[in-house]
This record gives sequence, C-alpha cells and structure tokens, in this order.
Amino acid sequence: KRIEVLHNRSKLKSIKEVLHLSGPDLQRLTKLSIIDVQHLLKTVSLALRNNCVLTALQIYQQKEEFPVQHKKLGFGCSILNRLLRGGLPLVGISELVGQSSAGKTQIGLQLSLCVQYPYEYGGLESGVIYICTEDVFPDKRLQQLIALQHQLRTDVPGEIIKKIKFGNSIFIEHVADIDTLFECIAKRAPILLSRGMVRLIIIDSIAALFRCEFGIQQSITKAKYLQTLGAKLYQLSSGFQSPVLCINQITSTVDERGLAGTNMDVLEKVSPALGITWSNQLLMRLMVSRPSYEFSRDTDASTTGTVIRTLSVIFAPHLPQSCCHYIVNAEGVKGIE
Repeated sequence: KRIEVLHNRSKLKSIKEVLHLSGPDLQRLTKLSIIDVQHLLKTVSLALRNNCVLTALQIYQQKEEFPVQHKKLGFGCSILNRLLRGGLPLVGISELVGQSSAGKTQIGLQLSLCVQYPYEYGGLESGVIYICTEDVFPDKRLQQLIALQHQLRTDVPGEIIKKIKFGNSIFIEHVADIDTLFECIAKRAPILLSRGMVRLIIIDSIAALFRCEFGIQQSITKAKYLQTLGAKLYQLSSGFQSPVLCINQITSTVDERGLAGTNMDVLEKVSPALGITWSNQLLMRLMVSRPSYEFSRDTDASTTGTVIRTLSVIFAPHLPQSCCHYIVNAEGVKGIE
C-alpha cells in the first residue's frame, strides 16, 4: 500500500530512482514522514541486495560454498605453496619483483606448466598467455622443464603427466611497445579466456615498456596508462577467475648521509619499478632475491654450487610478511626447508 501511495504521489518508477534521492528529498517529494522514508530506504536496499551480508570469517568457514575465494594456482612445490597458503589467488594482479638472475622467469615458466595440471594437483586444467616484453621467450628452457616434470612433480602420478600436452597450451606473445601490449590484453586475451583455453596471464616484464616510452616529464601520462592497464587486467582476472602475474624489475637509488662530521655513508635503496601508481593496482607483491654467496658445504646442494634464493611476501591481504628459500635446478624451482 505504501509503495502504491509513493508511486501516485511522486511518480517514482524504480528502485534506482529512489536510491538516487536523499532522505530529505524523498520526504519533500513523497510527503512521507521521516520514519516512513527511513523504512522505505531500508526496504528498497534489502530488496535490491537480496542476499545477507557475510563477513570474511564466514566466507573462510564456509569453504564449500565459496570455492573461488579458496582456490589457488599452485607453484608445483609444497614449500612455496605453504608460504603462499596454496599459491596465486584466482582473482587479482600478483607481482613478482626482483633483481636480475633471481629466478623470476623460472617461476613464470613453472607456473605456465602448473596451470595445466588437474585441480586436485593445484592446477586449473587450462593454458597460459605468456607475454614477453624484453627477451625472446626461453623455449629451450621450457622444453627442459617439460621433459623433467616427472622428477619435479612427484606428487602427480606419471600417467597423468604423460597425458598433458604442455607445449600446446602456452600461447606466447612478443610485444615491443605499449600499444601492442594493450591490443593483446584487450583483444586477443579475452578470446582465449572466453573459450577456456587459458586461465593464467603472465607479463614478463611489466616495467620494460614503460621505462622506454615515458620520461620523467611524462609521469602523469605514464600513471594514466598504468591505471588503465591495471583496470583491464583486473577485469579479465575477475571476469574469468584467472590469476594475473606481472614480473617486475627493481630500481636502486644511492643515498649519501653524512656521519661524524666528514665521513659519508653510502646506502643503496632497492624498490620495485613503476612506483606507487602501479603498486595500488596489485593484490599481492612477492619479491625474489639472489645473494652473492652459495650454499655452505654441509648442504645437499653444495656439490652443484646451487645458489640459495629467497622468496618473500611483501604485502598481501591474506598473508603475513614472511619468506622461504628456494633453488633453481634443471628440474625447476624447488623450495628448501
């Protein structure tokens, strides 16, 4: 009855029109009391929402009803998966940043294979779009990883590994400028995602193109491009429940501070490239580092001279700041206790 009276008095025809007006405006337009207006707004809001509000704790406790929030893309290693509580989230942009030769591309290649495994083994049963902006795609290394999958993935039965045609589900794009990158993200990627042919996007690396095409005086234009790219990547990720991994570089600055009058202390600061504009687009940032020393002689890897590398969680809404060590060998990336 109230709704019928409201329609006759105010000529409001939809919920959208009601919610566009403030309480005092509705009161003047409908001639209703402030109590009736508050009741109207509450009723309209409940009708529009349909479902009750859930807290993060309720979503966590009801895993079977919210599988997307708990499903992750595994790294093919129990230690790395434990650090990341399963792996890469399906929705959102994750960044892998680090110095040269720290193993960023190696992790990207391993994820390109991991995404093709069945769900019960941490995969998504689909392929990957691998976008290269700097070097040529390391096909020789990929073939080596494929050949040694049975040694790396001992958790997966051999017959399952043999059935997966890894090379057929990796779609490689080489882009040399920002326009080509946007064309790939806006046109070709949605086609593969909509057909279910891929469920992972990797950009290696995100900083290369922006460093080449924008100078210091073009910071505003650069920021707009980064915001547009981040919004498009997130749209693809959320729309197709597919993780996005952007490999990034680091920048170093030298800070000289005077100590004890005349002595100068030179400090090197390391930070991810592209600044705060890009950081605000990210769900999670991981950092890899490679120290200059090798394993000590009392470790199993001492005979191969393998270097310890570190994977650190810099920020993520669902993870504490923590780290673990890993090595890169012929089989792939392996965490170490």
